[in-house]
Amino acid sequence: MSDHTERNSDSPEHTPRDFIRTIIAEDLESGKHKKLITRFPPEPNGYLHIGHAKSIVLNFGVARENGGITHLRFDDTNPVKESTEYTESIKEDVRWLGFDWGDRLHHASDYFDQLYAWAVHLIKEGKAYVDSLSAEEIREHRGTMTEPGKNSPYRKRSIEENLDLFERMRAGEFPDGAHVLRAKIDMAHPNISMRDPAIYRIRHISHHMSGDKWCIYPMYDFAHPLSDAIEKITHSLCTLEFENNRPLYNWFVENCPVPAVPRQIEFARLNLSFTIMSKRKLKLLVDDGHVDGWNDPRMPTLSGLRRRGYTPEAIRDFCERIGVAKRNSVVELAQLEFSLRDQLNREADRRMAVLNPLKVVITNYPEDQEEELDAVNNPENADAGSRKVPFSRELYLEREDFMEEPPKKFFRLAPGREVRLRYAYFITCTDVIKDENGEIVELHCTYDPATKGGDSPDGRKVKATLHWVSAKHAFDAEVRLYDHLFMNPDPEDVPEDKNFLHNLNPDSLNIIEHAKLEPSLSSSASGYRCQFERLGYFCVDSRYSEPGKPVFNRTVTLRDAWAKIQKQAK
Repeated sequence: MSDHTERNSDSPEHTPRDFIRTIIAEDLESGKHKKLITRFPPEPNGYLHIGHAKSIVLNFGVARENGGITHLRFDDTNPVKESTEYTESIKEDVRWLGFDWGDRLHHASDYFDQLYAWAVHLIKEGKAYVDSLSAEEIREHRGTMTEPGKNSPYRKRSIEENLDLFERMRAGEFPDGAHVLRAKIDMAHPNISMRDPAIYRIRHISHHMSGDKWCIYPMYDFAHPLSDAIEKITHSLCTLEFENNRPLYNWFVENCPVPAVPRQIEFARLNLSFTIMSKRKLKLLVDDGHVDGWNDPRMPTLSGLRRRGYTPEAIRDFCERIGVAKRNSVVELAQLEFSLRDQLNREADRRMAVLNPLKVVITNYPEDQEEELDAVNNPENADAGSRKVPFSRELYLEREDFMEEPPKKFFRLAPGREVRLRYAYFITCTDVIKDENGEIVELHCTYDPATKGGDSPDGRKVKATLHWVSAKHAFDAEVRLYDHLFMNPDPEDVPEDKNFLHNLNPDSLNIIEHAKLEPSLSSSASGYRCQFERLGYFCVDSRYSEPGKPVFNRTVTLRDAWAKIQKQAK
């Protein structure tokens, strides 16, 4: 899907006109802009997460809807934290979501020469100066929310001295931290971000794009708005944490001879229950080994969601459903799961798997007999057809589907009780086999040959239908059951002496090494998604699977929590 393709069939037929789309429509209708140009400007200092998906869908989406274009620009101004690995992962994620930036791939580092020239321009205009205070001293001079800041003693340096020092900074004459270039605005400004912010600092470190050409690098707040202006971005869409910086954004654009004047518009960021969105904290989870890398299926990163089995269509649908608002709020994780479940219910194959196997012997079924039964691939899709599943005398059922002394509302298998085997026969439990410790190790049952296909010719009813696999034909597979990474819907809600790690869920991953799967799954390729009947939706893991040895990740359960929430709200 490119910028100009039509809305996908799985997306809502009409995207409501939110406040951003209203502003854009007015600007285009008035002739203020002839063509809409947006951008997605990630910093390559980590992997993209579900919060970034909202911004990607918005920026590329509004451009597509209005015949405009979207740039992908890396705001790579801090070589200490940035890398090619992050850059490539971001490009992969944007493509995976279904968006194409065409030939509009840019980097803030592409503009370092121009940004330097504009910094010199500000010095010549008396609007920037080289400050020699230490970082701690600068913080002390900045003031507080209730007290104004104090001017640096170096603020009165002449234009000539500032130009000389700045040129020598670029030439590499000074160590890191010796000087910074600051904008000369107002140390008494009520907005702290306007109190002479730093715009260049010394960093003797190689840049992953520009190499060793530079030893001074522009600050994000300086490079970002001017990069927008260079690219002639019409609408700079960003999240609410940048609202306080909008005056500074405008100040740099207004005080440099830029070719265009972008308009910054803020919208509410995505906050998701049970989820951490801070890249710094996500990196901590990775670096400290709490998760299995950036693409761990428990992570909210797009690579993690992809490995878990999420689809780009479901993520786009989720982003469009939650819409764009002006105020921050928390979205239920169940709503994201609903978008995925809604798609997979329509599209995913049904297969049978037994995660906690209990052996069943059908005593009146011939020992040397085998047969193949017809099984529906997807009851929601008539075109999905059917498959053959093998049936034999010995089967596996879920251990949880049997109780020796069942309570009143337990309708599954019990001694003397008849149940239906999916696509197969009615069976009745006749005997329970235990080991020397009293543990149940095997069930003996009888079957009714007249009920082949799962229906009784005499019309008798049973209250439970169970999934199963033939013991002779099943293959062992590793199945990884993922749950929320955090126990608390708000991971930051912790005692005063704790941090968010306090809420890590010790049961967020449960590995089943010998699940019993129907034979059709043995050749499943990486990324294959299906529903294990009655158990949930699963995906073949891209990291641990091998040819002929697929490892399955649980993507999402069958329980639709979001539908329940909606029903309760009515």
